[in-house]
Amino acid sequence: MNMIRSLLARTPGPVKLIVPLASALLVAACGSAAASTSAPASSAAAAGSSTTGTVITTQAGSAGAFLTTASGRTVYLWAKDGMNMSDCSGACASAWPPVPATGTLTAAGSAKASDLGTITRSDGTKQVTYDGHPLYYFVGDSAAGQTNGQGSDNFGAKWWLVAPSGAQITGTDTAAAAAAPAPATSSAPSTPSSSNAGGGWS
Repeated sequence: MNMIRSLLARTPGPVKLIVPLASALLVAACGSAAASTSAPASSAAAAGSSTTGTVITTQAGSAGAFLTTASGRTVYLWAKDGMNMSDCSGACASAWPPVPATGTLTAAGSAKASDLGTITRSDGTKQVTYDGHPLYYFVGDSAAGQTNGQGSDNFGAKWWLVAPSGAQITGTDTAAAAAAPAPATSSAPSTPSSSNAGGGWS
């Protein structure tokens, strides 16, 4: 200890000031390095908590409440499908994209969690079902709440809105119909753009 004091006594004044300053900077650098290593962990945790799954909820309509996704996109059932089985593929699935099952399925509004399920399609993807009915979008719906596919007979069978009970709604949704063009009824609609094929909305 006496030797250190002796060295400090012989050290010029400016150098004596640099030593504590360098020590302080070293401590600060270590502290910021520790903070930066913990940042990615908290970002990863935040990213994990923001991961969501498919949400099926409800919206009021003139023909009764019907199912939509969380973004307000209307979903339909097809009268030709069997319970927990989809008959819609190829051109049909291009015009009526299956509602994909992602993450944890969640019910909101008047939808019932106990009625939510999934099926595996022939291409290996998962599709959301409600009360055993495979659910679909319609490419003719371009805004939240539109029901342009209601009552359509594309591909040889009727497409209907779905009630929170799981039953098909066969009435006309006049509120949405008044603000949107009539549904297409041809059996071979033109191929939709990729942005409409289920990926443009959630």
